[in-house]
This record gives sequence, structure tokens and C-alpha cells, in this order.
Amino acid sequence: MSRESVRGAWRVARTRLRPCYPRPGRTGWRRWLPSLRQSLLLCAWSLLLLVGLVWWAYATTSIPADLNAYATQQDNVYYWADGSEMARVGPVDRQAIPLDRIPVAMQSAVVAAENASFYSDPGVSPKGIARAVVNMATGGDRQGGSTITQQYVKNVYLDQDQTISRKVSEILIAVKLDRSTSKDQILDGYLNTSWFGRGAYGVQRAAKAYYGEDVSQLNTSQAAFLAGLLKGAGQFDPSVSPANHSRAVARWNWVLDRMVKTGKLSAARRATYTTFPEPIAPPKPAGLGGQTGYLVDTARAYVSAHSGISDRLFDRGGYQIYTTFEKPKVDALAAAVKEQTAKLHPATRAADRNVRVGAASVATDGRILALYGGPDYVKQGFDDADISIVPAGTAYAPFVYAAALRDGVVRQRDVPRARVGPDSQYDGDDGAPIQTPEGPYWSRDGKVVKTANAGGRSYGPIALGKAVAEGVNGPVEQLGVDVGLNRVRQASIDAGLLPDSGFAEQVPSFSLGTSTPSPIRMAAGYTTFAAGGTRTDPYSVLRITHDGAAVPLPKPVVTHPFTAKVAGEVDDALREAVATGAGHAAAQAGPGLAGLPGTAPDNTSASFVGYDADMATAVTLFRIDPKTQQLEPLTGLGGRSAKKPGSDYPVKMWTRYTEAVRPPAGSTS
Repeated sequence: MSRESVRGAWRVARTRLRPCYPRPGRTGWRRWLPSLRQSLLLCAWSLLLLVGLVWWAYATTSIPADLNAYATQQDNVYYWADGSEMARVGPVDRQAIPLDRIPVAMQSAVVAAENASFYSDPGVSPKGIARAVVNMATGGDRQGGSTITQQYVKNVYLDQDQTISRKVSEILIAVKLDRSTSKDQILDGYLNTSWFGRGAYGVQRAAKAYYGEDVSQLNTSQAAFLAGLLKGAGQFDPSVSPANHSRAVARWNWVLDRMVKTGKLSAARRATYTTFPEPIAPPKPAGLGGQTGYLVDTARAYVSAHSGISDRLFDRGGYQIYTTFEKPKVDALAAAVKEQTAKLHPATRAADRNVRVGAASVATDGRILALYGGPDYVKQGFDDADISIVPAGTAYAPFVYAAALRDGVVRQRDVPRARVGPDSQYDGDDGAPIQTPEGPYWSRDGKVVKTANAGGRSYGPIALGKAVAEGVNGPVEQLGVDVGLNRVRQASIDAGLLPDSGFAEQVPSFSLGTSTPSPIRMAAGYTTFAAGGTRTDPYSVLRITHDGAAVPLPKPVVTHPFTAKVAGEVDDALREAVATGAGHAAAQAGPGLAGLPGTAPDNTSASFVGYDADMATAVTLFRIDPKTQQLEPLTGLGGRSAKKPGSDYPVKMWTRYTEAVRPPAGSTS
């Protein structure tokens, strides 16, 4: 064939193969609409390309030879502020058990709850994959699209990152694993590697953690509860909170219903399960006796709230948590509390029974230096340093005073807010009627509300600063109404109390401390006055590492809710309180101290909150009925006269502790 013939043939072929696009014979935008033939060709080529890519990815993906970091889990180690080791907590509790020792009911509950088509699917679910893609795009349930095989792959071969590339790897490995491994082997591996909460990996340790039983002893009802935990143990452990309990019950019912729907449980048998199988209380980790367990719990909660480390990852261990806690202060605080509570006689005096104490020291830069959560973490796991059911009492007065100094008061209708200061005069007489801009404040029972000073004492006209220092209730109660109780509440939140600090009904007695902030938060609130109006959120962790590598941890929030002038005037009143006023019993701890005692309006708590230039400490004492968990009055505590409310034990504990931890006079340390 000649060269010209070849060129001619090529021109013909090129003409015939050239795509007719834009389409001839059409005008405007219609030229750009592809024909049916062109659309079908495009779809066909796209499908071929997609198939080729999937085939290539499948061919080049292999089941990893090594397990992920799960296989080398470690303890989490907590350190004191000086870097010495405080505690080792081994949250990873696992024990493999053969599938034939796991009850069929347990297996059936898990399959019904997690992947009803497990025995028939190819390791993945097309519908589930589509759902997972949508969920990842919209922030929905990240577990919703995974089969049991996929979850097992993620548990032992991959990490927990929610990324498209990780999801693709999970799907491909799951398909290969399903083709090379029996369903029983996959289910065996899944049940022995899944996280059930309470640090338990694997169904055997979960059975021990929640029911104290070998998994072989579980009944169908208990199995349904454990299967429900796989969706997210942190949300379904009923011991964590009432909300968790409600979710756990609903999830348990759902799993049982699913077992009926999948044919693994008869409807008649299902009808017999009407009582939720309450699990046992979470076991206390060994080595956390005394105050250590309270400290570990506090630091653990801070890590959970601020580090971005999920409970699942944290329970895999390998973290080093460097806390703010100073051992000498922790020991001194515990000793001071023990010294005073040893004077009680619960065996012979009913008023001395069920006494509890919570205490906390917070530095002016927010570091939590010491806690007293109870006599022993192993005996009493509930942390009384972070309890939020005990009224602050009259130690709340500085927040009322600060709100007035910052926001001013309204005493007459249609008159702008007026400034007040330490020398502003108020009525200090007992029984003075509470006034509003419209007239007397009437209670719901139709009576005028009147002030009630401690001991019924009247002071006559008294300056605000002196009223706070002397602990005179009447002026503080009236001041709260003048400022506006909503503003008082906001000022205390600005100072460091939490918005959910049990703020009670906003009636005049609100200013006498009916709210229930924890000792940690009361101490943190007082540091705002010690620090010249600067508030730093309390924190218990300095830094975190994982196998030596730093883990990002945001710095605590710092705000400036009060001017230096306002904070200074509150500070003056609190210093006067210790020097000559209501807190004078604390003066023996040394110079330069400020603070105020507190007694709840209903006499259910007594406290002392005070500070020096470096830290604030709050000590709260209360009685609580162990059966009803209701607060009991302190009347007669320690042999105190029934006519005299409150208790002087908190100020004695505070003073003894402060004496022990303050550097000697003239010391620069």
C-alpha cells in the first residue's frame, strides 16, 4: 500500500471516529447536550474505569500480617506535679475465650444488634457502606455502616480514624478476610477484641466487669445488655448517669426485640424479660486507695473533656498524664481533715453520723494543687471535692458584693443604676423588711420577707464592706435584690462557678448561698479576687504524652470578669474578715490571709473558703443520709449547741492545713 493510500485511509478513519461534539445541526445550548448514544458510552467507560480501579485496589490490598497497637497496650501512668509517679492504672482488661465457651445467646444478641446478615453477607454491606458515607459526610453515627467483619478488621488491623481512605482499606480487607476465614473465626475474634467500656476488651472481661461472672454464666437478658454496649459503651453504661441508665434500658429492650425479629429468641421468651438486668457497680482499680483515686478520677475527667482523646483510645493505654497535684499539700489536707473528724463520736452521738468533707486547693493560675475527696477512694468512690449538691452558704457573699461593685444597684423605679462601694450604708438590723423598687418584697404566702442575721443580732446602719467582713446576712440579702439576682448569678459564673451549680430559685435568700457549687469551684471563684479580677479555669493536667510523644492539650481559659478595683475591694473585705471579722479564727494560720466562713440557710452545710497570694482553699462539711442521699442538718454536730447553726470544724481544718503548707515567715520559697 502506497504512502498516499495510508494517509487517505487515516483521514477517513479520523473523520469517522471524531466525536460529533458539539453536536452539528443544533444551535444554542442544545449543541452541548450529549446524545443518548454519547451518554451510554460515557456511562460504560466510567463503569469500566470504576471496575478497573476497584479490581486494582482489591488486588493490591492484603490482610496485614501484624495487629495494630491494640496488641501492645499499656498502663496509663499518672504523675505528681514534681514529676514523680503517682499511680499506674491498667485500664486494658482483656482475656480471649474460645467461641464454644461463649453462650449462643451472647453470640445471637451481638449478631442481632450489630449485623443481622453476618452469616450471609460477603463481609460488607452495600447499603451499610452507602449509609456510612452519608454519615461521615453529615457527622452522623459512625458505626452505622460497618458489618461485624469490618468492625473486627478495624479493631485488630487498622486505627480508629474516620477517613475515606481508612474506610476503603477496611472494606477491602473485610472482603478478603471473609473469603479466607470462616464466619465463626471472625465472630470469635470480634467478641474477643471489642471494647465494652469499664476498660474491658472482649466479652469475657466485660462479663466480669458488669456482672462479676464468667461469660458462660450469662443469661439472655444480660447478654442483650452487653451486646448493646457495642454501639458506644460510654453512652450505655448505666452507672455513669441517669441519662446513661435510660439509654441502656432502651437499648436493652431494642436488642431483645431484634433477637425476636431475627429468629434467635421466641416472642414468648422475650415477654419474660421485663426487668432490666442491673450490672454491678464499677470495680475500683487496685492501688488507688486513700486520696489517689480521687486525684486520678479528676485528672481522667479533665483529659476526657479537654484533650480530644476518646474513651476508647484512652482505655488502650500508653498515656502519661502529668498532673498539677502536689503530694505534700494533698497529704497535709488529708491530715487536717482527719485530725478534726477524729473528734466526732458517731457511735454515741447521732448528730455526728454520716459526716462527709470535701476540700480543694486551687492556685491563682488555675492549677488544682490538692483535693480531699473522702476518707478513702476504695471505701467511698464518690468525690466530695467535686460534689455539687451542698449549699455554699454565706461564703457566697463575695460574689454578691462583686456583682454590686461591678454592675451597680437599682433602688428606685425608673432611676438609672447607682454605683455602690465599700462605704455604702445598708440596714444591718435583724428583721428588716427586704425592699424592691416597687416596695416590700412579698413571699408567695403573702408575707413581707425580712432579713435574719445570725443570732438575731442587729447592727444598725452598716457599710457594705464591713457587712461582708462581719458576715451580716441582712445587708447581703438586700444587696442581692438591689443588684438583681440574675446579675448576682452571672457574676458568680464569671468568677468561676459553673452555670449548672445548682442555682436555686431566685428569691432573696439566693444571696445567702442556696446554690451548690463544688469545693473545687468555690476555691477557683475566690482565686479571681486573689488574682486582681483575673479568672483562670481550674485544671488538673499540665501535659499529656503518649509513649513519650506530646499530645495537644489546650491551655485553660483566662478571662477578666472584674476590674482590679472591684477585685481589690472584695479582697479588702475578705482580709478584714480574717483580721477582725467573721473569719478571725483563721488568723492564726499567719499574716496576709483572706476568707469567709459559710453556713447554709437551712443549716445543712458549713464551710470556710480563704486564700493567700498564691492559692485559695475551700473546705465544706455536711451530713448526708446514705439511704436517701438527702442532706441532713448539722444541728448538734460535735456537741455544738442546737441554738448555734453551722460548725467550726471547716475553719479549723482550713487553718491547720494552711499552717502546714505555707512557707515559714521570711522564706522566699
